[in-house]
Amino acid sequence: MLLARAFGARFTDESHRARLRIEIGRLRMMVRRLAGITATKRGFALAPRAAPEVVVLARPVEEEHAAVLAFLADGESWSSSALALALGASQRTVQRALDSLAAAGKVQSFGQARARRWITPPVPGFTTILLLPAPLPGY
Repeated sequence: MLLARAFGARFTDESHRARLRIEIGRLRMMVRRLAGITATKRGFALAPRAAPEVVVLARPVEEEHAAVLAFLADGESWSSSALALALGASQRTVQRALDSLAAAGKVQSFGQARARRWITPPVPGFTTILLLPAPLPGY
């Protein structure tokens, strides 16, 4: 089930399992000082090492097309077909959501036809939307 959710695969094979192991290994390396990652029956659990609880840096977006915005928030460009696969929705549903978000100025597209990609507009004054603050004192 985890492989199906992570990669949108209907059938999983050893290559999917290997890819998941690689990605979890990369994540462990990136967060090893801050948190531990352990396997559970339902997936993986992230446990902070020094903090008593997990702190959310940004609230989830609560609006009509929040799931689409959440995928675009990573700063990478996405095709509508990749978004549809990741969301488990039809490509036409995702295209309607992207058109609505573009009309509201919340997303931008570049390219044409099959090469069209979607991104969120850059935040003024920041080089990337993934720029995080320095660690909190004591962590």
